[in-house]
Amino acid sequence: MAGAVLLAACSNGGSSSGPSVASVSGTLTISGSSTVEPITSLVAEDFQAFNPDVEYSVDGPGTGDGFALFCNGETDISDASRAIKDEEAAACADKGIHYVELKVGIDGLSVITSPANDAVSCLSFVDLYALLGPESQGFDSWSDADGLAGELANLEGYGDSHAPYPDAALEVTAPGEESGTYDSFLEFAIDGIAGDREQDGVTRPDYTASGDDNVIIEGISGSDSSLGWVGFAFADESSDSVKSLEVDGGDGCVAPTPETIASGEYPMARPLFIYVNTDKEATNPAITAFVDYYLSDAGIATVTEADYVALDADELAATRSTWDSR
Repeated sequence: MAGAVLLAACSNGGSSSGPSVASVSGTLTISGSSTVEPITSLVAEDFQAFNPDVEYSVDGPGTGDGFALFCNGETDISDASRAIKDEEAAACADKGIHYVELKVGIDGLSVITSPANDAVSCLSFVDLYALLGPESQGFDSWSDADGLAGELANLEGYGDSHAPYPDAALEVTAPGEESGTYDSFLEFAIDGIAGDREQDGVTRPDYTASGDDNVIIEGISGSDSSLGWVGFAFADESSDSVKSLEVDGGDGCVAPTPETIASGEYPMARPLFIYVNTDKEATNPAITAFVDYYLSDAGIATVTEADYVALDADELAATRSTWDSR
C-alpha cells in the first residue's frame, strides 16, 4: 500500500491481554513487506480509537527494501515475509542496529493464473522451474517449456511434471527482486533444481515485475494465459479475478487453504515477521506500546482478519516470550 497510515498510540501493559489506554508520545515508522503490511495496517487502524499523541507511518515497498531502511536506522520496525538474510544482518551490525525478530503469522504463496485458463490446475516445482526458472528466459509460450520439463523428469523430490503445457502465450506478472515474496518463491520452487543443474537460483528476468501485489493481481486477471505468484491473502481476496493453482512439492497436488498452510501440507507455506529496533524501543515508549498491542489478543487477531494463518498457541507464546525477554 503506497500511502502512510497515521494513528494514535496506546499501551496494553502486557503482551497477552487487551489494551489499556496510556499516554505516550513520539513517532513510529514502519516499512517493509507488502505481504505483512495489511496486518500492520489493521493494527494501526485499531489504534485510532486511542489518543492521538503519536504519529505512525506504515508502508510496504518490499521486505528487501524495508531491511535496507531498517538497517540504515531510518525505520523503527520492519515488516518481513522472510527471515533477515546474513548480508542484511551484517548491514545492521555495521550500523550498530540491534533488533528482535518476532514471528507474527503464517502465509502461503499462491501460484495464480486467470480463471479462463482451464488447461492448468496444478503445477509442481518441476513445472514452476521449467516455466519461471533461470533456464526459461525467452519462453513466450507455455509449450516452449515442454522440452525443459522433459529434461527435468528424472529429478526426484520436486513433483511430477504436468507437461505438455498449453500452446498459449505465457504472460508472467510476479513480485520483483525487492520482495520477500520473490525470495520465498526462489527458496521453495527454484533453488533446489537450480542447484542440481548448476544454475543460478534466480527467476527468468523477462517478466513484468512489481512490488505492488495489486498490480500483480491486475496483470494476472488481464491475461487468459497468465502465470505468477503472490501471498495467499491477496489471491484469496481476489478469487473472483484470479485462480489459485494446486502445487505439488513432491507429495502430490495440494490447494492453498488456511488449513493446509497451517499444517504444512501445502508446500509453499512461510512465516511472517516484524523486526523491532531495540535501541530505539528502549527510548521511545510509542514503540513499546505498539508492539505490546500487536502481540496482545486483540492485536494478533488482525492476522486472521487480514486473511493470513494464525500462529498456534505454542508459537504465539514463544513470540511473546521473545518480546518480553528482549
